[in-house]
Amino acid sequence: MGKVIFAINITIDGYCGHESGIPDDETMQYFTQLLQETDAEIMGRKTYDLMYPYWHEVGVAQSGSDSENEFALAFDALQKIVFSKTLERAEWVNATLRREGLREEVLKWKEQPGKVVSIGGLDLGSQVARWGLIDEYRFVVHPVIAGQGPRLFEDGGVHALKLVETRTFRSGIVALHYQKTS
Repeated sequence: MGKVIFAINITIDGYCGHESGIPDDETMQYFTQLLQETDAEIMGRKTYDLMYPYWHEVGVAQSGSDSENEFALAFDALQKIVFSKTLERAEWVNATLRREGLREEVLKWKEQPGKVVSIGGLDLGSQVARWGLIDEYRFVVHPVIAGQGPRLFEDGGVHALKLVETRTFRSGIVALHYQKTS
């Protein structure tokens, strides 16, 4: 059986806007390792637009810190499946554009023994969570109270989880690793 992971940065008050986080080397290394253990990333247009072309350009030019450059290279190498009805084309290397069939795509990955697919973004993450198809959640909690922005799973639903690992970074960021309970 394959595994579906949802990983996201979040503030203490539950907001997931990328402008509120405090990225540091340990956080970048954490996400790089997760990418290196992943076979594909499924994302929507908003996440695609947030990540491309910025991370692709960092990877090509090696213009960030060492940890940012490593993250960029890992993301560039990863197979990316972008779901969008409005995006004209997915230009990022190893990216495939899909208009529909998100549930079927996730189920396809879950059926492949040993494969790991990561879900990127709040909208797609919420949909896949509603279907009960996420096996692991990785919340990287930043020591920030944002007070505004997009929130995690605003459309409701109960998701019982079991904490399997915590990791505290020097910056005060805490990575929480949960598995879905049966």
